[in-house]
Amino acid sequence: MTGTRRRRAAVLVALAAAAGLAGTGRAPAAHAAPTTTRLPGRVAIARLQYGGGGDWYANPTALRNLLRAVRTRTALPIDTVERTVTLRDPALMDYDIVHATGHGTMRLEPDEIARLRAYVLQGGFVHLDDNYGLDSSARRVLRAAFPDRPLVDVPLTHPIYRVVYPFPRGVPKIHEHDGKPARGFGIFIGERLAVYYTHQADLGNGWEDVGTYPDDPPALHEQALRMGVNLVTYAVTSRRDR
Repeated sequence: MTGTRRRRAAVLVALAAAAGLAGTGRAPAAHAAPTTTRLPGRVAIARLQYGGGGDWYANPTALRNLLRAVRTRTALPIDTVERTVTLRDPALMDYDIVHATGHGTMRLEPDEIARLRAYVLQGGFVHLDDNYGLDSSARRVLRAAFPDRPLVDVPLTHPIYRVVYPFPRGVPKIHEHDGKPARGFGIFIGERLAVYYTHQADLGNGWEDVGTYPDDPPALHEQALRMGVNLVTYAVTSRRDR
């Protein structure tokens, strides 16, 4: 069975297996060496370490909890160890999904912009989660990397909102900042959603350990995990083998 068929079969099992599951660490040193070794044959997600002063390491327990949720709720062969990668890392192209978050400024050098574009065009999936304060610089990065492809609202009928769990209203709002609605933006490569930008949603906050944000009830933690399961499942099953 080819890799693509295995991933599509995994979605069918994931749909059957989907069930309710509800689940502060220190930030790593700013100059910590990236952890890039991955398990062969496993779906791998890496946190993007970027320059510019933004706290790329925000929400330190988020990916760990998301990876566990994917492992227990789907049949995807997920690597449950969080990895860290830079855009200059030779291992970048090995990752199925690159996740970026933070509150401050994201700045990429021209060679990093080129690598980001190449990663996406070669089948990679980027999830960018604005943790409040990243929006303007994140949009500049996306415009530089994809000047030929607009950042658009992802339609509510898109599979990312229903591949495992139904989200008829789109990405859920997890953490309140200034009363604006949560929105899911995307960049498409053909029909494939290749960059998914969650704005005013704070999915990463919701993926963190319950109780990290006392004002956010456990029900929102569950909603965030469900959306995360959808995100990972869609990203893996929609990509072409590279």
